[in-house]
Amino acid sequence: MINRAKIDLAVGFFVAIGILALVFLALKVGNLVNFSMSEGYRLETRFDNIGGLKVRAPVKSAGVVVGRIEAIQLDSETYEAVIDLRIAPEYRFTKDTIASILTSGLLGEQYISLESGGEAEYMKNGERVMKTQSAMILEKLIGQFLFNKAAEGPGTVK
Repeated sequence: MINRAKIDLAVGFFVAIGILALVFLALKVGNLVNFSMSEGYRLETRFDNIGGLKVRAPVKSAGVVVGRIEAIQLDSETYEAVIDLRIAPEYRFTKDTIASILTSGLLGEQYISLESGGEAEYMKNGERVMKTQSAMILEKLIGQFLFNKAAEGPGTVK
């Protein structure tokens, strides 16, 4: 017969591995840990409005995650949001790259999309993406639509 202590030890070992796997998955899903990208280079972007963008949100190009948002601050002089991006070293972007804040689906998480241009020179560590497009705020769009409808008046039919 197998010793009862050996069975208890084996069960405890598998339970510990299961708990570690669940913790790892929770950290990965929550974007709290990115084990694959500890290096890379930094790019700076500036936006008038970032909506609900958060630190550690993905940076994508053509739908592929190429980096993460490292920091978000407010410039106290220009009142723009300054966002530091950490880009994986294997991806390079040209100096005429456009950074846009997009949303996954209608109400999904927000991320930054980088679209590289046609210039031959690539950006280096610490450089700023000069062309940006701020987030589309759904509440503002609905408010503008309702305001325009109210300004037309009840007598106009289209």
